[in-house]
Amino acid sequence: MDGFTLAREIRERNDNIPIIFTSSRYMEQDKLNGFECGGDDYLVKPFNMEELLCRMDVFMKRSRLLQNDKQIVFRLGSLIFNYSEFKIYHPPTCQTINLPPKEAELLKFLCDNPNKRLKREGILLSVWGNDDFFTGRSMDVYLTRIRKHFKLDNTIKLETIHGKGLRLVIESEVSRVL
Repeated sequence: MDGFTLAREIRERNDNIPIIFTSSRYMEQDKLNGFECGGDDYLVKPFNMEELLCRMDVFMKRSRLLQNDKQIVFRLGSLIFNYSEFKIYHPPTCQTINLPPKEAELLKFLCDNPNKRLKREGILLSVWGNDDFFTGRSMDVYLTRIRKHFKLDNTIKLETIHGKGLRLVIESEVSRVL
């Protein structure tokens, strides 16, 4: 079983377990595959062990914050996004969508800034902590997935402003429920 298959199986059982790929595969498509199958981070060998430990510390801090935090829930049109559980609910169709932690973090950042133009670099720095090319490509994968989720409610759009950034456009107000 390869790492991509293992990550998919872990994600099917639990969306809250952080997955960091460490691989000698350095091609862009390998990294994108890692993120698409549920990975939260991807380091290419050889890597600095201190860097891996720092990344692991970040995931541990986030998981502690989530355990201590109250439920963070947003209403976006007919969608309910529970950041604390990494889930999107669509009550009209009784559909539940499980999100990887990084995708949930990106969506939370967008929900915290509705109808505002957000610079791509600012999103990358806020959500990932850096704005390098490969991180940008992984953000593109998550944005594509978020757009797919928004198809459940046509009043919600994730608009690309060419050369300027992104904007979460929603006809009704985004409200934080809890």
